[in-house]
Amino acid sequence: MPLLLSGKKFRSDLEAFGCLAIHTPLEGGSETRLLRRLRAAGYRTQISSVRGLGDPEVFLCQLHGIRPPHLGHQSVGRNGALGEVQQVMPQLNELLASNAPVILWLIEGEVLSRSELIALCDLCKREPRLKIVVEMGGSRSLRWEPMRQLLKA
Repeated sequence: MPLLLSGKKFRSDLEAFGCLAIHTPLEGGSETRLLRRLRAAGYRTQISSVRGLGDPEVFLCQLHGIRPPHLGHQSVGRNGALGEVQQVMPQLNELLASNAPVILWLIEGEVLSRSELIALCDLCKREPRLKIVVEMGGSRSLRWEPMRQLLKA
């Protein structure tokens, strides 16, 4: 339990590697404590699910278009059944506007492909203020490792 009291080891590993894969106990609670410690250390945080993320770099850092879900019978006279493309602001745009370091905590990371995980690591390299934590599943105890190390295995 001393690990959760300060979170210093987690924070130092996060600052050193940029992108961490974390395995948390299924009953929860430990990730909330770590996030609270990171906020107290001056980080801005955002929690998001990876489901529906698509291309991580575009979704997080660039203006991109999405189509609304198909809702059944629609007029084919205008845009057919596809719907109009709506422009969506990047998810990290507001957080990166200030000079404070940013933590992006992604849940359900086990559904990401290898190339998407590599793209997240590369994003951390390009933007030094951005640190990413990806939950890669459950475990009996809280443990983490650098994402690059997980991808090598």
